[in-house]
Amino acid sequence: MVTLIRTLADHSDDVNYCAFSSSCLATCSLDKTVRVYSLKDFTELPYSPLKGHTYAVHCCCFSPSGHFLASCSTDGTSVVWDAGSGQMLAVLEQPSSSPVRVCRFSPDSTCLVSGAADGSVVLWNVQSLKLYRSGNVKDGSLVACAFAPSGNFFVTGSSCGDLTVWDDKMRCLCNEKAHDLGVTCCDISSQPVSDGEHAFRCFQMASCGQDNQTKLWLILLADSSGVELKYKCTLNGHSAPVLACAFSHDGQMLVSGSVDKCVIIHETSTGNTLHMLSQHTRYVTTCAFAPCSPLLATGSMDKTVNIWQFDLKQASAGNAVENESKVAVEDWSEDDVSVWLCAQDLGDFIGLFKRNNIDGKELLNLTKESLADELKIESLGLRNKVLQKIEALRMDVRAASVPVPDEFLCPITRELMKDPVIAADGYSYEREAMENWITNKRRSSPMTNLPLPSLMLTPNRTLKMAISRWLETQK
Repeated sequence: MVTLIRTLADHSDDVNYCAFSSSCLATCSLDKTVRVYSLKDFTELPYSPLKGHTYAVHCCCFSPSGHFLASCSTDGTSVVWDAGSGQMLAVLEQPSSSPVRVCRFSPDSTCLVSGAADGSVVLWNVQSLKLYRSGNVKDGSLVACAFAPSGNFFVTGSSCGDLTVWDDKMRCLCNEKAHDLGVTCCDISSQPVSDGEHAFRCFQMASCGQDNQTKLWLILLADSSGVELKYKCTLNGHSAPVLACAFSHDGQMLVSGSVDKCVIIHETSTGNTLHMLSQHTRYVTTCAFAPCSPLLATGSMDKTVNIWQFDLKQASAGNAVENESKVAVEDWSEDDVSVWLCAQDLGDFIGLFKRNNIDGKELLNLTKESLADELKIESLGLRNKVLQKIEALRMDVRAASVPVPDEFLCPITRELMKDPVIAADGYSYEREAMENWITNKRRSSPMTNLPLPSLMLTPNRTLKMAISRWLETQK
């Protein structure tokens, strides 16, 4: 379930792009500004809006470290800002002075790529804020760019329809005709995937274009640094040019936005459409998933940015709840722990936990003493808050180790019921799941598919007591 929780309407012209950090959302517009919002309450930061460009701002992005924010414009520049203070750190002029259409930071935040309307692509050194290397695509304007999670290569997309893979020395590794009428956007999933037919490291990539199509690709890497771009499938649903696409943090979902005013959320493993959102009144120009919270932002030529929230039980956009069902906590990586911290509103501790190499096994073994003595969390209140969350996680782990009786599971969600109700078909369901089922105008039984004679839901107190007694035995 996806719910619209906020509409931001501060820009005075078309919204061109939006981007998340772990704590902020940045948006940019034809109105020449970049606006930055806190994810806590979506209020603008004190330094917002950022004004420095003299023409339309086409793209903005945060560095993965969260320290920098970059924006690029028709004025032929990319500007690097301090993400904490809003201070302008540098104005990077495209050598050709051509309008800059896209910019991206490398995963280690050491480089920034800028791509321009004349096909030029420049790699900037973020530390020195100087030009490092440059190149050109074969034909057309450079309008899209995405870095691989490893950082040793990136992909650009052009208005003539080509996808080009470059290494970190700006050497062209591969070129593929992808969209007949031009590429509009591309993204690479942060999670590697396996491909049984090839002995390569493999990444999943998405591209979209003026041909109304969204395509999934596999980028296959050989040990000899060879690269193959392999077409996987086309995701259908849009009836007009697709202007934007982005993967969720875990790579399980892909969102796309189109001239048809619709936003579609696809399941990458099956290609199925999970959700179609149609609240924008003009072209959807940009969409982005938050890295460690169940949020999605979509921007449009209607001058607004919509903020959507996923149901924690259903969302897979970097959501720790989804992770727990697939990967045992003991096997969590440090990144999985970071996702969990964000989901528990403990995002401020991500840096501390990473510096101390806290993975899933270490997380479960943390104690009051180790939080104070080893992690140096001085505040007693914060230590207690972290410990409470860890103890809840330990209880989940213990519960997961013992099979839950099938009659205690909701037939819709297949999760342990907390508030079971009896529907008119005689079966028991989790109240929220059944209410959502009915709200979506489904008047048939989830179990029999026959029409429900009544929509009344009756609390099943006997089942609730039985579940409570079973939970007591698991402590």
